[in-house]
Amino acid sequence: MLDMTASSNRAAFTPRSSTPQPLRGTRILSLALNLPGPAALMRCRQMGANCVKLEPPPTAGAALGATSDPMAFYSRLAYDELQQGLRLVVADLKTEKGQKILHRELAKADVLLTSFRPSALRKLGLTWAALKKLYPTLSLVSIVGGPGAQAELPGHDLTYQAENDLITGLEPPATLYADMGGALMTSEAVLSAVLVQRQKGKGNVVEVSLSEAARFLALPRNWGLTQAGTVLGGAHAGYRVYPCQDGRVAMAALEPHFAKTLCAAAGVADASLASLQLPATRQLIADYLLTKTRKALDELSLEKDIPLHTMQK
Repeated sequence: MLDMTASSNRAAFTPRSSTPQPLRGTRILSLALNLPGPAALMRCRQMGANCVKLEPPPTAGAALGATSDPMAFYSRLAYDELQQGLRLVVADLKTEKGQKILHRELAKADVLLTSFRPSALRKLGLTWAALKKLYPTLSLVSIVGGPGAQAELPGHDLTYQAENDLITGLEPPATLYADMGGALMTSEAVLSAVLVQRQKGKGNVVEVSLSEAARFLALPRNWGLTQAGTVLGGAHAGYRVYPCQDGRVAMAALEPHFAKTLCAAAGVADASLASLQLPATRQLIADYLLTKTRKALDELSLEKDIPLHTMQK
């Protein structure tokens, strides 16, 4: 068995403001690999939880320092940052020795976090029925791909986004929205489980579906808020991405006072909502922004209090 505290030369992600510690004293054992579970565990650590991650041993002949978590292959930087502050235990759950290690840790845990399909949990003897019989105060937070029977179907972030109409072209999404949204929902589920534990003195089970996380993130689109031709979908001249002289600018002058200031700077006489949705107004603002460098636009933002962010091409 390998038991160690992970470390890295790079500081792990931390919230920009002070984070409350509602999970201080809570012990979480995670069997979850890849991204959603470890990212949720990172959030739980930031809320004060004492976290242990159990990984299977690396394959025979693997290089020194290798891990069985696929995240290390996708991005060693991501893997190392996700391990910050937790205790890492390596054990093969398919062996008697590994099972002993698992149950030793379970006996000390308040919450078990998993990301297996239900059939895999059954094979490992980790069904909710078995767990609550052995550990009445233990809660189970289970990350699955889809709700109910869909939990057995294969899938990944890309398929969950596609299922919820979040893939709009042939390029992959800018980030792993379903995974990270699922991680936030998972940390929320841990908080919920612990709250119920403290109220009732016994464990409970919460299932988090990554496809449901993607569906939640897609709600603004499903409501029509961001569809092409809508106010937030590019029709409003003050709420668009424009090219500038040496890059791009995300313009978010949505409220009337912001839009009025932008129009004044761009020489647009009519700053009414009706005017701001006309192609001619969008063209006037586009022509103005194309004459400005990113530096000039950053200065304009500060001087005139216009919400914008400049980007490279």
